[in-house]
Amino acid sequence: MARPDHLITLIPAFNEETTIGALVNQIKQRWNCSVVVIDDCSTDATARIARDAGATILPLTLQLGAWGAIQTGLRYALRQGYRIAITLDADGQHEPDCIGELLKPVLANQADVTIGAYPERASRARRIAWSYFRWLTGLKLEDITSGFRAYNHAAMTVLACPEASLLDYQDVGVLLILRRKGLRVAEVPVSMQPRLRGTSRVFRSWWVVGQYMLQTSVLCLARIGHGRTFTTLDD
Repeated sequence: MARPDHLITLIPAFNEETTIGALVNQIKQRWNCSVVVIDDCSTDATARIARDAGATILPLTLQLGAWGAIQTGLRYALRQGYRIAITLDADGQHEPDCIGELLKPVLANQADVTIGAYPERASRARRIAWSYFRWLTGLKLEDITSGFRAYNHAAMTVLACPEASLLDYQDVGVLLILRRKGLRVAEVPVSMQPRLRGTSRVFRSWWVVGQYMLQTSVLCLARIGHGRTFTTLDD
C-alpha cells in the first residue's frame, strides 16, 4: 500500500455541503492520507465543513469547473512532493473503500493511470456519448467519464502542464493527452452510490449533451492524441 505521505486525495467541489464532510471523514479514517478539497467558488458551507472534517482547502477565485479544479490540485500535490493522487467526486457517488482497487495497478507499475469504472450507472445520453467518442478516438475504455481515478507521478506531471489546461471536461481531452504521451491507462471495476442530490453537469439535458459532444469532437479532431498508441492492460 502507498505510504500516507506519498498519497493525496483531491476532491473538486461546488456547493456540496450535504456530502463533503462525511466523504472527507471516510477517506481520512480509511486511508490516513492527505485530503484536499478544491473549492470551485461554492456559495454554501462546503469549504467550512470540509475544513472542519480535516481537509486542506484550496479556494479558487474564479470558477474553473471540475477539470480546472483537479489540475489545481495536481499542481499543489506536485509542489508538496506527493507521488500518487486519487481524484473523486464530492457528491458521494464514489466509494472511498474502492481506493485500494484503484491503487493496485499503479503500485504494481502496471499502469500510470487507473480509472474506476461503473458502466451500469450510464443513462441513455451518456451511453450514446461514450459510444460516439470510442468510435471517434479509438479509446477502448468502458467508462470514459468517470472522475474516480488514480494518477502516478508521471501522469500527475503531464496533466499539471499548460498543455492540459483549459479543458472543459476531464474525460476525453485528458485521455487523449495521456495517450499522446504514451502513458498506460487501466480500468478497474468499482461500486458507486446513486447521486444524493443534483444532476450531472454534462448529462442533465440533451441540449447540454449536444454542446458537450460538439466541443469534445472539435478537441478530438484537433488531434491532441494523434501519433501515439494508447496502452491499456488488455493490450
